[in-house]
Amino acid sequence: MSPASPSTHAPTGLSRLGATERRIVEYLLGGRRVSRDVNQEFADTRTLGERLADRIAAFGGSWPFILMFGALVLAWVALNSLVLVRGHRSFDPYPYILLNLFLSMLAALQAPIIMMSQNRQAARDRLQAEHDYEVNLTAEIEIRTLHDKLDQLRERDWAELVSLQQEQIRMLERLLARPDGHEPRPD
Repeated sequence: MSPASPSTHAPTGLSRLGATERRIVEYLLGGRRVSRDVNQEFADTRTLGERLADRIAAFGGSWPFILMFGALVLAWVALNSLVLVRGHRSFDPYPYILLNLFLSMLAALQAPIIMMSQNRQAARDRLQAEHDYEVNLTAEIEIRTLHDKLDQLRERDWAELVSLQQEQIRMLERLLARPDGHEPRPD
């Protein structure tokens, strides 16, 4: 960090803040934006395996997958039952042990892939929540700054009003102090 950075010459109050709050204050002092595209930031960091797992999980939890999978199971059962009814030896006779093996393998592979995707989604949600906190904190600081500025303006206006009122009182006192009640005309 350079010697001129805000964190090296931080006021004592700033050192009591947490890392997120300190970063927000430094952003504000440096005039930098706090908001960013968290979704793009998260998407840019995913590996090929993570992108593949997300796509598999997205497809595995969709209606097209459910309908295709249901049609495949029905076709498997129908084909094997038809062959068995015709008196031929089926390649997977009832109770469809091979089909059960494939279903078990699919479930065994699909479950961890879906869990990986959900873990990444949870991480993205945490990142989004942290970003929301940062933006909310920035907004709160900006609003407090605006309130302080408004309070300063209001106090300045009150001071001007009091000064004007005091001037008016002095003028009235001068008028009342004159014996004839008239103020002299300027020449």
